Amino acid sequence: MSEVRKVIIIGSGPAGLTAAIYAGRANLKPLLIEGEPNGAGDQPGGQLMNTTEIENFPGVLGFQGPELMGKIREQAAQFGAEIITKRATKVDFSSRPFKVWVGDDLFEGETIIVSTGAKPLMLGLEDEWRLMGRGVSTCATCDGFFFRGKDIAVVGGGDAAMEEAIFLTNFANSVTVIHRRDKLRASQVMADRALANPKIKFQWNAKVAEIKGENKLESVILEDTSNGKKSPLALDGLFVAIGHKPSSELFEGQLNLDSTGYIITDGVSTSIPGIYACGDVQDKQYRQAITSAGTGCMAALDAQKFLEEHEATVQVAAAVA
Repeated sequence: MSEVRKVIIIGSGPAGLTAAIYAGRANLKPLLIEGEPNGAGDQPGGQLMNTTEIENFPGVLGFQGPELMGKIREQAAQFGAEIITKRATKVDFSSRPFKVWVGDDLFEGETIIVSTGAKPLMLGLEDEWRLMGRGVSTCATCDGFFFRGKDIAVVGGGDAAMEEAIFLTNFANSVTVIHRRDKLRASQVMADRALANPKIKFQWNAKVAEIKGENKLESVILEDTSNGKKSPLALDGLFVAIGHKPSSELFEGQLNLDSTGYIITDGVSTSIPGIYACGDVQDKQYRQAITSAGTGCMAALDAQKFLEEHEATVQVAAAVA
């Protein structure tokens, strides 16, 4: 049996790596199980690994997403984090020390920080990951600035898609909303705002059947959902806004999740004392690198406080005995 770790971090990205930096600086020698590539856009480092130039992370200009995550990872290792590039496959949070398996290998931790993130729901098309960051995006807040004066489209019909479309009108020449039905699923107030915006056009009863482009997005092929007819649409950018799925399957039956799978937290505290969740796996609202990093910091500080309080309780109990 290996030693019981003070802190085990499951997942990487800005949240997990920031937690590792803070836990490492507190001399807690964290173990970071960062995950592994799966060929579907998931890889250690989170969604920033699929992002090109970053301009909205404070102090960072001219960095590519993978470059920034590499720097943060190096910093975590410098402060003593042990990093395993494998995927956690099973957990048991029924008692402390908490148990985490990586295949057949068992690791035990006095505290756990979950930072497994969330995945954007994609269209399932052949070239969408190849052109991710090269005209295809899942985050208007992150990438809208790069499409100033361009013609772009948003796929989706819910509130999130309308929010993205309205936001993108601050930069784009035109925004086309592509929706498979003839009526928006968004709330009435969001639908009214989008329909009233002169920069927003609508392609009703349409879905994206193909994405075209060599080194960057050039166009899409739309398919009419009522008759199957296909037509090209020239575009500089395509924003997929059909939802996100938190990567929380591993924690079903272990932690309290909401109806959509996000881990329920009070701050960053979960339903089990000593277990914390940070980043997109518990944040369905902001989903930004900087907010993920902030909650990673909070989780590490709370874990440190929990360990200090638990040690003090043990010492008092021993003295009384």
